[in-house]
Amino acid sequence: MKEIYQPNKEQWKALTARPILSTDSLNESVSTILKEVREKGDQAIQRFTSLFDGVQLSYFCVKENEISEAVQRVSPQIKKAIAIAASNIKQFHQVQLVDEIEVETMGGVRCWRKSVGIEKVGLYIPGGTAPLFSTLLMLGIPAQLAGCKQIVLCTPCDKNGKVNDVILYTAKFLGITTIFKIGGAQAIGALAYGTETVPQVYKIFGPGNQYVTKAKELVQTQGIAIDMPAGPSEVLIIADQNADAEYLAADLLSQAEHGVDSQVVLLSTSKSKIEQVKVALSNQLQDLPRRELAEKTLENSMLIAFETLNECIEFSNEYAPEHLILNIDNAEQYVDAITNAGSVFLGAFSCESAGDYASGTNHTLPTNGFAKSYSGVSVDSFVKKITFQTLTAQGLRNIGKTIEIMAEAEQLIAHKNAVSIRLKKIGNE
Repeated sequence: MKEIYQPNKEQWKALTARPILSTDSLNESVSTILKEVREKGDQAIQRFTSLFDGVQLSYFCVKENEISEAVQRVSPQIKKAIAIAASNIKQFHQVQLVDEIEVETMGGVRCWRKSVGIEKVGLYIPGGTAPLFSTLLMLGIPAQLAGCKQIVLCTPCDKNGKVNDVILYTAKFLGITTIFKIGGAQAIGALAYGTETVPQVYKIFGPGNQYVTKAKELVQTQGIAIDMPAGPSEVLIIADQNADAEYLAADLLSQAEHGVDSQVVLLSTSKSKIEQVKVALSNQLQDLPRRELAEKTLENSMLIAFETLNECIEFSNEYAPEHLILNIDNAEQYVDAITNAGSVFLGAFSCESAGDYASGTNHTLPTNGFAKSYSGVSVDSFVKKITFQTLTAQGLRNIGKTIEIMAEAEQLIAHKNAVSIRLKKIGNE
C-alpha cells in the first residue's frame, strides 16, 4: 500500500481519485451486445451465454424442480443465517414506509403525496467467484415492502447450466419465482428491452463487473432507470492510536478481496498504528483464499497519516467513501461531521461485514465518490412519488388571481384562461 504522511490539501484531489482500469473498447463492446439483444432477443441471449459463459442453453427460465433441488442442498446453517439476516433487513426497511401528510396550502387548496411501488423491477445478482445471495436479500426485501408487482431476477449460471444453490434458495425464501439464467451485459439488455422470454422492467438494480456497470449506464440514457451509478467497492477507515491493528487489517482485507479494482484506505493520527497495521495485513494475507486478488487491490490502496481526527474526517468527506469506518474513541460524537458517505460504521466492533450481511442496513451503496450526491438503496428506491391536489370553488377563488398574474407574465394565456373561465362561471353562479 502507498504510504503518505500529512498530505497538503493541494494533493487531496489526486489522492481521492479512484484507480481506473483500461476500458478503451468497453463502451463499443457493451453497445454492440445491447444492440443485438434489443434486435434479436432470446437468440442474442443464447449466443452471448454460449460465448461468455461457455454453456449452450435451450431455455433461460429457472424451473420449479431446479429450485426445489437447490433448496434441499443448502445447509440448515445457511438457511438459519439467511432467516436472521432477512429479519433484520426487513425491520430496518419497514420503518421507511411512512404515511404522507396532507397539507392545506391555503383555504380550499389541499395537496398530498402518495408512494407507489414501481410495477416492474429487475434485480441483477452476480454469480461468479462470489455469488452474492446477500445482495438478493438487500434488493428483494425493500422491493417487496414497496409493493412492486413484478420482480424479475437475472443471475448467471455455471458451465453446467446451474444457478448457485444459495441464490435459488434465497429467491425461494423471498417468494421470487421469475428467475433467469442470464448474466453480464446481455442480462441488463434483456431486462431493459424485454425478449420473447424475459419481461421488460422499468428499473434495474444490482452490482456487477465493468460490463454490467457499463450496460446499466447505457440503458439509463435510453430511458430505463437504474439504482445508481456504480463502481468498484471501497472502504475508508479512520483510526486513532487506540484502535486494534488486527481489526483494522481485517476490515481493510474484507474489502480488498472483492476485486483488483477495489480500493481500501486507512487514515490515522498515529504513525505507529500504521506500522502495526502493515504487519497485521502481512500476517492475515497468508491465510486468505483470495490472497492474490487482495494483494493486487492493496497495490492501489493507501495508508495516510494526518495530525488530527478533524483532518481525517475532512479528507473522508472529500473522498466520499462507499463504506466509512470510524474506529476511534467516542465515535458517535463525530456523526454530525460526516457529510459524504454511503454507510458509516461506528466503533471498534462495527465491522463493515455486519452491514454487508445482517445488521439490517442496505449494502447496495454509491461508490466512486457518488456518495456526495446519491444515497444507498432503500424502500424509496423502489417507489415513485405521485402528488395529488384538490381545489374547491372557494379554493380557486383564493388562488386564482395569483395563477392569472403568473401565467400572463409568462405569456401563457391559455394557462390563464383555464382559471379565468372557471372564475367567471363561479361568479355567475
